[in-house]
Amino acid sequence: MTTREILLVSAVTQSTESVVSLLKYLGKPIDSLPQIVDLRGVILVLNNKQDAFYVTTATSCSCPAACYRPGQRCKHQRKHFPQGDKPVSMASVEILPLAGKWAGGFNGPVDPESIKAKEGCEKGA
Repeated sequence: MTTREILLVSAVTQSTESVVSLLKYLGKPIDSLPQIVDLRGVILVLNNKQDAFYVTTATSCSCPAACYRPGQRCKHQRKHFPQGDKPVSMASVEILPLAGKWAGGFNGPVDPESIKAKEGCEKGA
């Protein structure tokens, strides 16, 4: 027996025709176009022009606002997935010490002669 996995890469806006055929397949009523279709973790939201459905998840949305403001939650995500809006307490944030990542503990390309001169001053002091 083979198993199938659903891979969600990013949300893609769906046409009303595709959502209507999905609703027919699921056996849900389609007399009037629903404003919201809940698919367990994926919400389809009818846009204002009523010609497409935005696909909204807790991490992404296909609406224009989500495209124009990457990294910020759009109104669809805030409405249907409010658990992500809880503020993070500062006690749980770990502050990492700053350390140089280049040779000699410096933070960028350095002339090797200046490193030797600094080492020489420290040894002689």
